[in-house]
Amino acid sequence: MKLGATDLPIHSETLWAVVLGALLATLSGLVATQFEAHLRRREREHDAALLFGEILYTLKILIRRADEARGRGDPYGRITLRLLSAVRRELDIYDRNREALYDLRDADLRIRLHTLVVRLGFGIESVRDPHEALQSLTPAPQDGSTDDLAAAREAGFAFLMESAAEIDDLLQALARPAGRSFAARSD
Repeated sequence: MKLGATDLPIHSETLWAVVLGALLATLSGLVATQFEAHLRRREREHDAALLFGEILYTLKILIRRADEARGRGDPYGRITLRLLSAVRRELDIYDRNREALYDLRDADLRIRLHTLVVRLGFGIESVRDPHEALQSLTPAPQDGSTDDLAAAREAGFAFLMESAAEIDDLLQALARPAGRSFAARSD
């Protein structure tokens, strides 16, 4: 069978239609994949902001309650120390989920958040270490030799409170990616 002159353009038109269809399918697949990846990144950022916002909000409440308990009775009594232990456990939750920090796109926010959590940890340890040293001295010496340990414990608590003052700013920064305000809750 011999091909006529009119047969070639019909086949080339079909070929061009197939090539154009393949290009459009590839392009739409690429756009869909990029869009899906964008949605996944936003969802991970939302989840991370929500997680860290909840942790920070809990830290804010626990630290405030520890400060209130410190103002009543024995400043470093059982309630204050248990609240500080709860703060330490919240910081441990942060540590276990720290890899989610990289899901937050704002590098400045990541740095501020991580630096705050590290400072809160320093504050807790700066209260606990001198307190444990004071408790290990039985009976407590009456010569004033424990004044440095008591002053160190007070300085550690002051550092904790100073660091905790930054929590509200971070909660506001996390509100946008989390899609909710953490300040609207009652303390």
